[in-house]
Amino acid sequence: MEQLWFTQLLNHYFGSSVTALLRLLHIEPAHAATPITNAVSMEVLALLVLIVFFIAVRASLSVEKPGKLQLTAEMVEEFISDQAEQIIGHDYRRHLAYLVALTFFILLCNLLGLVPGFESPTANPTVPLGCAVATFIYYHFYGIRHHGAHYIKQFLGPVALLSPLMFLIEVISHLARILSLTVRLYANMFAGDMVTLAFFSLVPLLVPVAFLGLHLFVSLVQTFIFVVLAMVYVGMAVSEEH
Repeated sequence: MEQLWFTQLLNHYFGSSVTALLRLLHIEPAHAATPITNAVSMEVLALLVLIVFFIAVRASLSVEKPGKLQLTAEMVEEFISDQAEQIIGHDYRRHLAYLVALTFFILLCNLLGLVPGFESPTANPTVPLGCAVATFIYYHFYGIRHHGAHYIKQFLGPVALLSPLMFLIEVISHLARILSLTVRLYANMFAGDMVTLAFFSLVPLLVPVAFLGLHLFVSLVQTFIFVVLAMVYVGMAVSEEH
């Protein structure tokens, strides 16, 4: 696959260090001279953009005259907060930091495909998989933290005789959540990128603009779905039995 200019830049300055680190971990990169892939470089770019964005928001905070960046950040935070309150319920604010950060990261990764010279890292399965695994670890961590040993007991079901079978079913069900989150985000973003590229190659003017709008819509919807499912899983993990 052809490397993007930003990927080439990272490989030029950090490629040898990344290769040395991977070999230290007993991982042999597929291309020793260029170990950083487009997906990784786009993730790094998204991270850098978000760091600059939040620094700018923090530096310009104002109660009387909030700027556009502050209003944007507050709008996203308020939207996620409202959804989390309805889905997670009590003590939802504990999880806002993760959910808001996840929202900004996935949305920006989705939207990078609209910028000439860049591509959406979420159109590569490793990036949605990473977000899904992080969410999987996050909600189990807080489930155990909230319930202690009783969190594991809910995997066993109410009938002791069927506990081994129920435990296996629950484990498979939770692992399937990783697959579900990954495939849903990856498949939609990959399809969106392919459709946009196909129409740009066939009809370079006017018509592709509609597909850019479609890409924007899909990016927003898929971010919303991913984050809402993350809220659902967190809510189920920390919910109290009645």
